[in-house]
Amino acid sequence: MRLFGAVAAVLVVVLCVGGWLLMYGTGDNTPANSKPTAAPQAPDDIRETVEKLPSTPEGELLVEYSEDKLPDDETRYAPGTWATDKIFAKGIRNRLMGFKLADGETAWTLKLDGHICATTKHVTADGRTAVVVQPAKRKGTKDESMCDEVVFVDLDTGKKLWTATMPDAKTAYVTNTNLTMARGTVAVAWGNGSVAYGMSDGKQLWKSTTVSACEDTGFAGGRSLLVLLRCGEESTHAYRVQKLDPATGKPQWTYKLKDGLTGVYMPSSDPPVLAVGAGDYGVTDLITLDDQGRYATTISMQGGRFDPMCGSSSDGTEYFGVMENCYAMVVGDGKIFVASKADGDIGQPENWIAGFDAKTGKTLRKFDGRSLQPLWPVKVSGGKLLAYRPSSDNVGPAAIVSIDPATGKQTPFLFFNLPDDATRMETPEWSDILVEHGTAFFSPRQLSAPSGHPDDPVLAAVAIGSFH
Repeated sequence: MRLFGAVAAVLVVVLCVGGWLLMYGTGDNTPANSKPTAAPQAPDDIRETVEKLPSTPEGELLVEYSEDKLPDDETRYAPGTWATDKIFAKGIRNRLMGFKLADGETAWTLKLDGHICATTKHVTADGRTAVVVQPAKRKGTKDESMCDEVVFVDLDTGKKLWTATMPDAKTAYVTNTNLTMARGTVAVAWGNGSVAYGMSDGKQLWKSTTVSACEDTGFAGGRSLLVLLRCGEESTHAYRVQKLDPATGKPQWTYKLKDGLTGVYMPSSDPPVLAVGAGDYGVTDLITLDDQGRYATTISMQGGRFDPMCGSSSDGTEYFGVMENCYAMVVGDGKIFVASKADGDIGQPENWIAGFDAKTGKTLRKFDGRSLQPLWPVKVSGGKLLAYRPSSDNVGPAAIVSIDPATGKQTPFLFFNLPDDATRMETPEWSDILVEHGTAFFSPRQLSAPSGHPDDPVLAAVAIGSFH
């Protein structure tokens, strides 16, 4: 209350002197989009939620969790951030933790057999997800760094639903293991093989572990299941993308990418969007396909002017599964939203988000951030873009805003101030930023103590909801 009383005071002052705050609306819980509710989903479907404007944009701190006593020289990796309407779940080293949104207390802690190797952003309609872990050295094994255990978890209860040992996964490590989920299926690829399991019982559905000219590098899940194949020798890689039947693994179509690419990511399976690198600095272009795997269009990242933050980031978390991770880019409703690099010139917008049509590549509209306040895309919800705007001492509090791609109008969703030590949570380069069921979630992907202060707690998870 102390934190958010200050937020209310800031809002009053801003309204009086500048009038920049947009009118919020009628307060009647009007949807933040043109669709009042999400389409009904089966339990094994990958969740697609539609956000509604909270009853008030004033934010309230729901969860604040810190890790204690990190040695000066320790980097504690914290991959995986998920949320349901009741629980904020977080992966930290060799455990998963769930926090109750109702009171901020720890709801459950699930100790895993070893460190987390790979996570997926996907959650089923009934609140389940999967991780791959690195079990402690087992009898008969020589390499305890091998990542070969899949764990399927209920996020509301913290219950381990099943575990499975990946076959022939002797070369599966934290550096190359990619995990995803599509309807009814959990799929893992590690370069030299892949395997898929049924969500209901953890039984193996299909696998690909035979030696061939092409390797299964990773999957993209969600509405569809795509696999990225890397073919040929190390110096002459050629890439193929296939759409698979999640239940059988059988290809439904194949798209061949041009030679000479330095990297490929798959941030969206439906529509199929490929983020490719044709140079040294990262993603140079986005390639979109139609639902039959035919080429649709290419969207240039304009020589690095746009940065979707695919794969590795400045915090070094180029592990834990990077195939679908483009932290400054979201896809939905046939549109692609990508953030530009920050300029940092005082008095000018810190950056902007550009919207593109996935079929034509046509630029739809540009949405400017503010001076000292960049704008980061978070989620497409029923035709509207939800974006995060960090706080600034000179401008105002942090905000989640709902943006209408057709008009560019920004409607306040939540206003709030993060705790003082939440600097690493302000950018998707360092932190997972989610919006789910009207609540904003922030969680850094690695934890380390301030230099010279090993006893200071390190902020690991924050949730902000509408003030009641």
